[in-house]
Amino acid sequence: MAKQAVLLLAHGTPETVEQIPEYLRNVVSGRPLPQHVVEEIQHRYAQIGRSPLSEITFVQAGLVEAEVAATGRAVPVYVGMRNWRPYIPEVVRQMRGDGIGEAAVISLAPQNSRTSVGLYRRAVEAEAGELRIDFTPGWAEHPLLAEAFAERLRPALAKLTEEVGGPVPVLFTAHSVPKRTVEASAGGGTEKRLWPGEGADPYAEEARRTAELVAARVPEIPRWWFAFQSQGASGGPWLGPSVEEMLDQITTEGVKALILQPIGFLCDHVEILFDVDILFRQYADKIGIRLERPESLNASVTLAKAIADLACRGLGRLQAQQ
Repeated sequence: MAKQAVLLLAHGTPETVEQIPEYLRNVVSGRPLPQHVVEEIQHRYAQIGRSPLSEITFVQAGLVEAEVAATGRAVPVYVGMRNWRPYIPEVVRQMRGDGIGEAAVISLAPQNSRTSVGLYRRAVEAEAGELRIDFTPGWAEHPLLAEAFAERLRPALAKLTEEVGGPVPVLFTAHSVPKRTVEASAGGGTEKRLWPGEGADPYAEEARRTAELVAARVPEIPRWWFAFQSQGASGGPWLGPSVEEMLDQITTEGVKALILQPIGFLCDHVEILFDVDILFRQYADKIGIRLERPESLNASVTLAKAIADLACRGLGRLQAQQ
């Protein structure tokens, strides 16, 4: 029987501001970026001190390993990053060197997108060799993912509701992607761009679906909206509405307090600690809205159970194919 393992794939983040240029080259696959864009990203990282994404991802991996072990499968859990160390190709080579013959591979971006998950998958497959993999392309509708977010949202919503003395609506967000990756092709047709052999890119629909599932688990939400956050500065137009556009709309409806709940990020990093906690909060304050957010999932045991469930299913499929 082949030796099995789990491989978790994440975005990755540099340890220091000085490493930002190298990191950004990885993010954009070597394409040149204007200097002002590089400097703005450096400024954002400097404002939060450092991004804890990598550190938290390894904590999550440990929790997943424990949850998988609780099902009777004692397998190691590896972590590979697309844009920073440890890079996915290096980790896959390490796995092969460790004698791993089969791996359940899961991206820590639950909503499937060709601009993220597809790149992660190709990076694994390029180095897999004789390593047999079972890749989970998306898990936006996993019930334990929705429950993990709901567990964070409920206390934050209750606290702000009590403090303001009235109902508080919710704005769900997910990271934006370039429109060209998910919308109609440049040829002017009405068909969505296709993954090779996998159908239309599902990202936008899956992001909204996760928001719907979380909202359904928190019926005390009086009303909710959805927006795409953290639009990039290159690559043409990005998916919207943006958070700022949605906040402008919300304020016209008399809302004075709001919970912003990201549903595409599984841990704290710059898009949470700067974009939400600093940028969006300042914008909301200027237009008269008090904006708060729930704690990020980070070391959520419910999240670990969701990922462990995906891992066990993948390992089971691999075993059944032997």
